[in-house]
Amino acid sequence: MPSYADVGVNLDNSNHAKRLIAAAVTSTHGPAVLAGMGAFGGAFDLGGAARQVTHPVLVASTDGVGTKTLIARATGRFDTVGQDLVNHCVNDILVQGARPLFFLDYIASARLDPLEVAAIVGGVAEACRAAGCALLGGETAEMPDVYHADAFDLAGTMIGVVDRDRLIDGRMIAPGDIVLGLRSSGLHTNGYSLARRICDPLGYDRRPPELGGDSLGEALLAVHCSYLPHLETLWNAGVIVKGMAHITGGGLLENLPRTLPPGSGATIRRGSWPVPPILQLLVAQAELDDAEAYRVFNMGIGMVLIVDAESVEQARALLPDSDTIGEIVAGEGVHLV
Repeated sequence: MPSYADVGVNLDNSNHAKRLIAAAVTSTHGPAVLAGMGAFGGAFDLGGAARQVTHPVLVASTDGVGTKTLIARATGRFDTVGQDLVNHCVNDILVQGARPLFFLDYIASARLDPLEVAAIVGGVAEACRAAGCALLGGETAEMPDVYHADAFDLAGTMIGVVDRDRLIDGRMIAPGDIVLGLRSSGLHTNGYSLARRICDPLGYDRRPPELGGDSLGEALLAVHCSYLPHLETLWNAGVIVKGMAHITGGGLLENLPRTLPPGSGATIRRGSWPVPPILQLLVAQAELDDAEAYRVFNMGIGMVLIVDAESVEQARALLPDSDTIGEIVAGEGVHLV
């Protein structure tokens, strides 16, 4: 009869991977972590976090990094996608005003490579430390016949907390408010299926002159920005942010309306912010029209903030990498001008 290893599942690889990632995982733990790696379920003491707010509300988000994993595989670099995953989820809960508490990750492949897993989880841990949250636990799964050889999947869940009185839901937004854009580092974690179709034939080692010395692979693996420091800066200065939108799949056209109240739309002025060279290259190579480009890619804006007109000057002074990109208007939807 065949053994487990004979059918493609190597428990020794899994155990080796867990030993390699142990230090990275525990480096994110503080006194609130009561049970972490090795436990059947992570345990996190909410007492400290709850004492900081009057009426604590938990905010949760689950996401992945999509086919950016295939760029990591093609280039042999695995540390950045772990950071991408955490930062994406941090931004998702940040939209509602929540700060991160703890994170859970999931890595699956046809065959686990302990060194690759260690690099991925090392990136996850690095981003968790930067966000001040615990990597509470996770799962590494070896599933032959489900995944193609050499492919892997990466996903995670973030839990954060916000005081109910400070929950951001967009209800305060009104025509005349200003739309600020926080710049992206590139594609972040969306649009990679199209980007791969464009770049696979070119080769990820190619260094197009418009990328300023970076290779295609390096530009495509630029880490998804975390906007937690930006919001902390504004909040600490007393700037009121009425609404936010994390610009992921669907781009500005589909994500910005998610934070707008009924009867409110937005006018966005193209050319009011710099578009990263990698995005300019991809749009040109694929000959995308604006409607497609602004739905597939973030086009250089990773997060949108909505503030009243009186707060714009202060917010821009506090955030040098922000741009005034539009305004809220009566109506529906997002209009590019």
